[in-house]
Amino acid sequence: MTSFWLFLSSVFKWSFGFFDFAGNVLNWILFFVALGFFCYWCYILIVQLGNNKDKEHHNDTYGKHPYYDPKIYNKEN
Repeated sequence: MTSFWLFLSSVFKWSFGFFDFAGNVLNWILFFVALGFFCYWCYILIVQLGNNKDKEHHNDTYGKHPYYDPKIYNKEN
């Protein structure tokens, strides 16, 4: 019976080592995904919107969804 508990103990030790390894791999994968998003964000800010190019940007919904719509928010007298 003791050998069974020793075997079970070694299985638990192995599983915790596996979870530690898998956690490190997952952390590196998430790091590289976040790094990709950050580089893409920098690309958008510098290349596409840099040098006042953001003033030339045309938004399709501009004016269609105003923050304050007087038809909706009006005081009744």
